[in-house]
Amino acid sequence: MLTTRRLFTAILFLAVFVMSAREIQDPDFWWHLRTGQFILETQTIPHSDIYSFTRAGAPWIAHEWLSEVFIYALYSLAGFPALILIFSAIITLAFAFVYARCEGKPYSAAFVLLFAALATAPTWGVRPQMISLLLTSVFLFVLDTSVIASEPFDFAQGKLRERSNLHFPTWGLLLRFAPRNDAFGIWLLVPLTVLWVNLHSGYALGIVVIAVYWFGELVRVIASPERAKQSPNFNLGIASSQESLLAMTNTSSLVTLSIILFVTIAVVPLNPNGAMMYTYPFDTLTSRAMQTYIQEWFSPDFHLNEFQPFAFLLLATFASFAVARRRAAPTELFLLAGFAYAALRSARNIPLFAIIAAPILAANVWEWITTRGWNKVFASRAETSRLLAAINWLILILILGVSVARVFAVISNQTLVERAKFPAAAVDFIAQNKLNAPLYNAYGWGGYLIWRRYPDARVFIDGRADVYGDKFIEEFLRTYRGEGDWRARLDKYDVKLILVEPDAPLLTPLALDAQWKKIYADENAVIYQKNK
Repeated sequence: MLTTRRLFTAILFLAVFVMSAREIQDPDFWWHLRTGQFILETQTIPHSDIYSFTRAGAPWIAHEWLSEVFIYALYSLAGFPALILIFSAIITLAFAFVYARCEGKPYSAAFVLLFAALATAPTWGVRPQMISLLLTSVFLFVLDTSVIASEPFDFAQGKLRERSNLHFPTWGLLLRFAPRNDAFGIWLLVPLTVLWVNLHSGYALGIVVIAVYWFGELVRVIASPERAKQSPNFNLGIASSQESLLAMTNTSSLVTLSIILFVTIAVVPLNPNGAMMYTYPFDTLTSRAMQTYIQEWFSPDFHLNEFQPFAFLLLATFASFAVARRRAAPTELFLLAGFAYAALRSARNIPLFAIIAAPILAANVWEWITTRGWNKVFASRAETSRLLAAINWLILILILGVSVARVFAVISNQTLVERAKFPAAAVDFIAQNKLNAPLYNAYGWGGYLIWRRYPDARVFIDGRADVYGDKFIEEFLRTYRGEGDWRARLDKYDVKLILVEPDAPLLTPLALDAQWKKIYADENAVIYQKNK
């Protein structure tokens, strides 16, 4: 029977799914798609650059190779609709695991989850990063359900608080056959790490999360004996069974986490790039060009509306500790502080903070509600009448109809968005006129050119910043801005064609240069050709 609580939960996840369904606009999507095609058709994974004429043969760590195969397989199966729907499902599933860790389900938890979803929304799309978001959420869920470190130690009472209401139907079936606190399920993190390291370099997040849980558990193990010594039974050697179980469980959890941490680190080389994947995630973090020029790596600009939900989530989470009596576990505090710093440093880390903060905020909000007795209103278990169930079904069907229409509109709009966001008509012109000479292209269009023109033509640059390096990217940008001897930099690579946006700074000196002539222009792109 469709109760109001179930209806509310269904509406929540329908909302997340519909919000996450969006047209493909990520400039890197296109070279991911082409790489997946290349791997499937050639049965090889590239280890050097195959797409550009400026860095041809340069080392390339294709760390997302399995995600790219997955993306192209979906595209081959059912085109853009399959990609949009499946990645919306991936995002929704990520938040389902977050929701499973929240207290106050379904009502107060739902509002917290929606704010967390809104905070992450600017980063959503058909991107391998969404798979990392899902796996990070899974890691947090597994650790919370399998490791006692997720439960705050009540120093005032000298005992563990009750476990949070963790609920996820499929996982519950698995856990039913295992003791609650024996770390059953945590061993799944090992094969998941192997899978993750082949999907995306974000695998390092999983190891970082395990390490934080390990450190949080270490703090608990160190702190707990001090409290045990104050027990009247401690010196008599007759500690209660609860106290003994507490000490044993703490130590056991720490040992288990130590082993899991060691094994997950050890299996990282099980990928086509081998041990290089140990350092690759940190190489991108230290790239000066990526930090300076790629907008996603910038700190969030709170003057922009898209970052307001994150600002609210950040402030609300830390402020909630002032009104809640609940004492956070060391692990919670370490995760919250670390990922808050990461999110403030780079907007691309906001989703990670959101999926960590949401259960903490939900727990604090629910604690505040229960101390005032308001939880009794939400906890009503009155039997749902047939009439109310029928009304609930009617509401759900209506909302489902609106949701389907909204998602269908997104899918139908994909071609229009592609032609508005990318130089589709300009590339058509290039192909029709067989203009295969070396071409200087805008940074955000390299991926699209790879999809449309490879292998007939190569690009000057694309979104694989790690392949091009800081020096080359800075040189590219000086040329794009028309600074210094931009002609010499173009001549260095024998560039004969230029494809940039209508407002590109380079167009100003180009228009005054007799060696170059404009051969194409529309509202999205301009093409210049060098005179023979």
